Amino acid sequence: MDTASHLDRFFKDISVDARVTVTHISIYAAILQSLRKCGTKYLSMFGFELMQVVKISSGKTYYKAVRELNEFGYICYEPSFKKNRPSRISLPESSD
Repeated sequence: MDTASHLDRFFKDISVDARVTVTHISIYAAILQSLRKCGTKYLSMFGFELMQVVKISSGKTYYKAVRELNEFGYICYEPSFKKNRPSRISLPESSD
């Protein structure tokens, strides 16, 4: 995965997207970093694990921002809805 190109595209896209907040940016950066460390195309993590990385203590804030990033098309989020199974997060394929 080319982390730099994903980051460049993300910042280019959000420069004209007023919906994106600092919380969204922090979560996206943590997802990108975690994907880079794992070396896989998708991230299988529990929300509380990513919340620790992003330094968000409110589950409501975290899940709202993740759902919005998914709705806005910046990530692909597949919630598990099970306490013993992590959710799956990936980045959409590049349209360039």
